[in-house]
Amino acid sequence: AAAEASLKRLGTDYIDLYIVHKTDPFTPLEETLEALNDLVRQGKVRYIGFSNWPAWLAAKAVQIQRERGWATFISGQMYYSLVGRDVEYDILPFMKGAGVGLTVWSPLAGGFLSGKYSRSNLQDPDGRLSGFDIIPFDKEWGFTVLDHVHSIADAHGVTAAQVSLAWLLSKNGVSSVLVGASKMSQLEDNLKAIDLELTAEEMLLLDQATQPRPLYPNWFADSMLDAEHMKALG
Repeated sequence: AAAEASLKRLGTDYIDLYIVHKTDPFTPLEETLEALNDLVRQGKVRYIGFSNWPAWLAAKAVQIQRERGWATFISGQMYYSLVGRDVEYDILPFMKGAGVGLTVWSPLAGGFLSGKYSRSNLQDPDGRLSGFDIIPFDKEWGFTVLDHVHSIADAHGVTAAQVSLAWLLSKNGVSSVLVGASKMSQLEDNLKAIDLELTAEEMLLLDQATQPRPLYPNWFADSMLDAEHMKALG
């Protein structure tokens, strides 16, 4: 019913990409996947995706879809930014392995990485983050990251937003990013990130400055690999 209502509002015969926005704790997974498959088979939806799902659930869903010959997820819409790299633990490796494209929401961390915020104006009531700050990260650490971003931006003669977006677009597995803008100038500025190519040294600087702390079992696997590598070297 929701899909058909969308078709009516959009005035079109089909939806290109239909995304399940969040997990549903009340409906059996198979029921949701079958409904999505029906929409595809009926021609009302061309492709389907998920958003804000944990890796284990998305993997389970893809397995069920493949086993039953249903339409499979081709897209995952997840949060990813310089100050939020949690998807690198499990989500991104799963998506690469399953052939699912990653579309990033809030690539500028709610506008924080746009460069318009400073330590002094972060709580300005006219700023978006003063009333809509849902992404958890240490702001003081974030400003340290921004110092690096501004330095790179100055070297290229671009904005902090362009650097932040260019870093994401260079990441293997990222298909696209969703940018939000309240002004045409913001949209035009963000789009210029496509033409910005960061150097290997700049990518390394940003990677190291924002490297997420390894979680178990990742750190265990990494330590075993390091041990095997040292053993091989003699």
